[in-house]
Amino acid sequence: MVLLDGKKIAAEIKAEIAAEVARLLASGKRAPQLAAVLVGNDGASETYVSSKEKACREVGFLSQVWRLPAAISEADLLATVASLNADDAVDGFIVQLPLPEHIDGQKIIEAIAPAKDVDGFHPVNVGRMVIGLPAFVSATPAGIMDLLERYQIETSGKNCVVIGRSNIVGRPVANLLSQKAAPGDCTVTLCHSRTKNMKEICLQADIIIAALGIPEFLRGDMVREGAVVVDVGITRVPAANERGFRLQGDVKFGEVAPKCSYITPVPGGVGPMTIVSLMKNTLKAYLMENGECLLRHFPFSIKKICEI
Repeated sequence: MVLLDGKKIAAEIKAEIAAEVARLLASGKRAPQLAAVLVGNDGASETYVSSKEKACREVGFLSQVWRLPAAISEADLLATVASLNADDAVDGFIVQLPLPEHIDGQKIIEAIAPAKDVDGFHPVNVGRMVIGLPAFVSATPAGIMDLLERYQIETSGKNCVVIGRSNIVGRPVANLLSQKAAPGDCTVTLCHSRTKNMKEICLQADIIIAALGIPEFLRGDMVREGAVVVDVGITRVPAANERGFRLQGDVKFGEVAPKCSYITPVPGGVGPMTIVSLMKNTLKAYLMENGECLLRHFPFSIKKICEI
């Protein structure tokens, strides 16, 4: 069994991005800039945004965070989005989810300019991704694909089961794995909370992507010998430590890992890849804006950039 070490791979990609930023600065160009909009003070969102700020510093990006009160009106949040759309110094930005209940999250997502939508949630980017055109791919699915590629895991012709149908992870990663690409060319089954015979379906899988959000949902008796398992789950569960919680994945690791050829840990698997994928999308946005269509300088997996 081999651990798919997201920390290690993310560090390699960060070093490659940092080298590209150094090249840009040496040629007299400015550094790329990522902005984040944080509404309210949700603890998990604060932690995630802080991780993004740290990653920006590590690769040489500029960054800014707009911290807005939870009671902000939808109209005022839309005005903030419009301001960032118009700011030429900001290459990409995200609006951290979830948003307060009085705000229509989909309306906010659709207000973001597709060329700055580095989260990859805008319908324009989702649609382009679905039909295989260049697009910003949402960070977690992109990170999973990079992890499979970096570990040279064969996907062509394999049976892949994706557990979870969210627009953020399950649906996009199922689409990416089914596309004619490497990694890709899988026969994909998309399962969810209403799927019958889940155990029998999973036992046929060469690759399982667990993204349901239910701690320890995938157990040892649901996995065949030699399977590749990617655990996307990251739920806070109570624990007797100073934080009062620990992070738990969707996979019952102790039961599943001994049967796997490859498996991601939680934490340290998909999480770091999500952050670094956001950095890649921000650099992609910068290069698009500055007229560089091909990522000539990169050994990693974005092959081509064209304007959206």
